[in-house]
Amino acid sequence: AVLMLPAGILRRSLRRSLVVLRSGTFSGPFGVVLAETHHDLIKRSYGSESSNLAGHSKNPIVQQLWAARQEAKKRMKSDGIIAGQGKTPKESQVSICYPFRTDPNLLETYQNPWGQMRFGKMMEDLDAMAGNVAFSHVNDGDPLIVTAGVDRIRVGKRPNLEIPNDQYLTGQVTWTGRSSMEIRMQVQSESSDTQERTEWLEAYFTFVTLDPETKRPVPICPLLPETDEEKAYWDAGAKRAATKKLARQQKSQATTSDKADVASKLLAEAAPLIRMPSLADPNSILMDQTAMQNAMIAQPQVRNLHGRIFGGFLMRRAFELGFATAYVFGGDKPQFLEVDGVSFESPVDIGDLLVFNSRVLYTMPEGGNLGKYFSNKDHEGRPLVMVEVEAWVTEPEHARARISNTFYFSYALPNKTTCRKVLPGNIDQAHRMAMRMAADEAQGEE
Repeated sequence: AVLMLPAGILRRSLRRSLVVLRSGTFSGPFGVVLAETHHDLIKRSYGSESSNLAGHSKNPIVQQLWAARQEAKKRMKSDGIIAGQGKTPKESQVSICYPFRTDPNLLETYQNPWGQMRFGKMMEDLDAMAGNVAFSHVNDGDPLIVTAGVDRIRVGKRPNLEIPNDQYLTGQVTWTGRSSMEIRMQVQSESSDTQERTEWLEAYFTFVTLDPETKRPVPICPLLPETDEEKAYWDAGAKRAATKKLARQQKSQATTSDKADVASKLLAEAAPLIRMPSLADPNSILMDQTAMQNAMIAQPQVRNLHGRIFGGFLMRRAFELGFATAYVFGGDKPQFLEVDGVSFESPVDIGDLLVFNSRVLYTMPEGGNLGKYFSNKDHEGRPLVMVEVEAWVTEPEHARARISNTFYFSYALPNKTTCRKVLPGNIDQAHRMAMRMAADEAQGEE
């Protein structure tokens, strides 16, 4: 038998079905037959079973790294693993070459308009490399390995890609805790004349291992440093881990008195700008007036091997907005120096609406010291611009948003002798500025 419905009822039923289908709930004129959320639909379509396709829309280096990780995963399952066995740093070491001398297409992918490396793309590669290193170290079952944070990425003497020397990206585990590990990476440029390699980029990532089902931390095998250099890296990593633990504890407490004093002074200095802007110092500007924003839908082509949005992609997008913010603020093409304190608060899923907010957090108009790594001192005496970028997962249907990531970028203005001083517009901004100043000052000692 065929059930016949009046045309009007049928049209209304179809309209209801289509509307509900868009929101991910399947229903018909006789009630709900299947309920499934929007994100459930996406996860079902782009889950782990499609991980073998995840790298195909990435740059060639990420593709190579992810393909190598998938092969290693297959070997791990077939060979068997000795649980709890320690590993030396060399056993987790991974290296990849950028053959710029012989591959002009790859060179074109990484060269920016000014003949230098595209640092946003390098951040994608660093995240992929760190994942491979972490996977090489883990030897107990098949845990979920996720990026917990980026402690620091800093650039020394940058290579000139108009002279296409090959580049080498290398990484290894330098410190382990119970379920977390620190990974140090470096990029070296190889001279085509002498084959001598010179390091120009250093990065530290922290990864944590989770149970795939419960999402709770699981133990990993210990690191067994052997050489004096490996032991020195271990000690430095342990110190950074202790510092981060203390910072997390302080974050939940009231602002310390010294930072509160700094915040009060900054707000007092900003008072003329807030209350009598026509009489204020013309060389100063309120933080809100430096803000920029962009938004995007998280597309499936930028997912990682776990079916969620690739952390390296988020870093690249944040870097590009931070660069534009410093450029518009300073009136000079900024020189990227470092990114640090990158937090991964919550994952980003395919289909999420991502809103990136950036602002100049503070400046050093007369320049400053960012640490011993910058031995070439090419930024000395140049104004420094510190930019904060936040990534928010926004849900218009529910009128709410949650923070996904926070990034802190440092840039120099190479052709300027000074810049405007950024000041807070309220006490919250003053506290944020004071906290970041203290964090940068502490890192400058490394």
